[in-house]
Amino acid sequence: MFTGIVEEVGIIERIQKGSASVVLTIRAKGVLEDLKIGDSVAVNGICLTATSVTSSGFTADVMHESLNRSSLATLKIGSRVNLERAMAANGRFGGHIVSGHVDGTGRIISVTKDDNAIWYTVSTSHNIIRYIVEKGSITIDGISLTVAKVTNASFSISAIPHTVQTTILRDKKPGDVVNLENDIIGKYIEKLLIPQNQKSSKIDARFLMKHGF
Repeated sequence: MFTGIVEEVGIIERIQKGSASVVLTIRAKGVLEDLKIGDSVAVNGICLTATSVTSSGFTADVMHESLNRSSLATLKIGSRVNLERAMAANGRFGGHIVSGHVDGTGRIISVTKDDNAIWYTVSTSHNIIRYIVEKGSITIDGISLTVAKVTNASFSISAIPHTVQTTILRDKKPGDVVNLENDIIGKYIEKLLIPQNQKSSKIDARFLMKHGF
């Protein structure tokens, strides 16, 4: 489990492509402090397992499913990536609950400055938008962010200068594809309210009013 608080920006040093998979070699420093083979590292929000660790970086396998659901397939040698180690049991919860299992991707449609903040507006599919709420949490490329606005086809976040400068947000421009992970709590609530054998929930405004809500 992660919190969406990026620890470091790493650099892609090598990409070994298989028939339907990839092995990434990532140059890093801070996350290597206590990293061991088998440990989890979020790379642009995707939970990967360190398969080797050296004094200057680590390697990680990326399977077919991760390539299909994320923007990792677009990485090149020299690409900058957000890195976060799995949360320690005694760590602080600075962001929100992040599983590292992305729901899909979005595309940045605008980047605008607003005094000292920068607004990023991202378009995405209905399957992702349905779980996004204003003032709720969203993970973009592994960064825990607060949703400022949401429409039927896009959402916007307002990032402070520190977040932009210490992550790959500073590299992003209109047209770029980003990894998105919805707040997992909303997905669990939907699962409980709408069993698999039902097409819709029986809990609606009329039901709640009838029972005193």
